Amino acid sequence: MAKQTVTGFKTLPSLPVSLYRSQCVVYKKEILLCGSVSRDCYSYDITRKQYKSICSYPQHIKKNMDCVVADVRNNNDKISNDITLLSFGGDSNINKNILRMYYKSVWDDDENKNIISDKAFNKWEPLIDGCGAPIQMGRGEDDYTGARSLIGGSNNHLLFITYPPKDIAVFNLNTF
Repeated sequence: MAKQTVTGFKTLPSLPVSLYRSQCVVYKKEILLCGSVSRDCYSYDITRKQYKSICSYPQHIKKNMDCVVADVRNNNDKISNDITLLSFGGDSNINKNILRMYYKSVWDDDENKNIISDKAFNKWEPLIDGCGAPIQMGRGEDDYTGARSLIGGSNNHLLFITYPPKDIAVFNLNTF
């Protein structure tokens, strides 16, 4: 009798572009794929089994952003219609910008088109300080290539970043 291999994995439809080094974030019934060498961001709707373009990273961002995390501080409401994403990265001796995107599902266009908001949705923008200057993170010699991160702490206010060769950085998101 032949031995059967059983796995819990399903094969999804092929990606629209190569998403080498992309990061994924789950939002409701979507998987958000951000970054990659192509600098594009996509949503995969798990019920429709389809991909849809969200946006691309700004042209002035020369380096792939290495990390994307969901900023869960303001997303505790399960019926919220948007999520805030943070993206950052960079090599040593260059500025390490933090970008923010207020994401609203690209699959709900008809449902959301009449909603008025002061937020620019589905677009990467620099995270800025109180004076309007882009926030820089890390030291000049820090190299966030291959970095990984998560948000935690007692109030989900700390951004933990691990990066080669054996470093960890912690940023207080309440200061932004």
